[in-house]
Amino acid sequence: MDPLYALQQLGGFADARVLRQCCRKRQLAEAVREGRIVTVGPGKYAVPGLEAAWREAHRLDGVVSGRSAAQFWDLSLKLVPGEVVMPVVTVPNKRKVARERREGVDLKWRDLPAEGVLAETLPAAPGARGRVTTLAQTVVDCCRDLPEMDALCVVDAALRRGVSPEQLLAASERSSRQVAPRVGRLIRRGDGRSANAFETCLRHTATQVDGLTVVPQVQIGRHRVDLADTALRIVIEAESYTWHGNKTMFRSDTRRYTELVIGDWMVLRFVWEDVVLKPGWVQAELTRAVGVRRGRLQAG
Repeated sequence: MDPLYALQQLGGFADARVLRQCCRKRQLAEAVREGRIVTVGPGKYAVPGLEAAWREAHRLDGVVSGRSAAQFWDLSLKLVPGEVVMPVVTVPNKRKVARERREGVDLKWRDLPAEGVLAETLPAAPGARGRVTTLAQTVVDCCRDLPEMDALCVVDAALRRGVSPEQLLAASERSSRQVAPRVGRLIRRGDGRSANAFETCLRHTATQVDGLTVVPQVQIGRHRVDLADTALRIVIEAESYTWHGNKTMFRSDTRRYTELVIGDWMVLRFVWEDVVLKPGWVQAELTRAVGVRRGRLQAG
């Protein structure tokens, strides 16, 4: 599998151990040499973009923020095929920046709180120091600026890192009155049990379906599934090519599917491209599944 394609499915970064399950060592080396992926530490790889954000923040005397800061903190992002993360830089609210200097940068004018900014070193370049928003401030900014699905990916990733909802909500209180309700609502909807951005996107779509109540990472017998509605006995799986990289994985997944179906679970499987590019279709299929399942349970 192409390493960049794999990294996009994994939310933008991964270590060599994970990538080697679906990519050859030679493929990783070629992708790095061609600049399609970058190394961000020993045995760690990421989609390009963070170095550019660091460079642009230095040029504009600003702060790496938003999705670029999420990359710095290794927070899993929603990435679509072919997407390159544009550098996100924040400057003080009244700073004047000529139009030609903004080209190629997603520039934000915002007065960041002093406690929301850190001086850090870029992992891939130990001598490159700059300013970046704290992990909590990064989550708040993403909840403020990004579409709900994208923002929820960042919230879930922060929760997986061990940041508590209370810490994020405390940081959100520094937001303006206009955006604080939205930021707080998204933080409260976060769930660190989702394994990656792919699963978060699928969960977000599932929550739009009437009558469907899903929980991430549910244990069913000897199997752990991505999402499940235990009342309707519906299992929803985020099927990534990354995890079917060898015969052992494929065999295990096939056996799990068979055992769940025999156990009277309706198993729905969605691929990454459909979840991130066709959420309307995914929602429609989930809605149909709820109708079918309710009919069967009532008939029984």
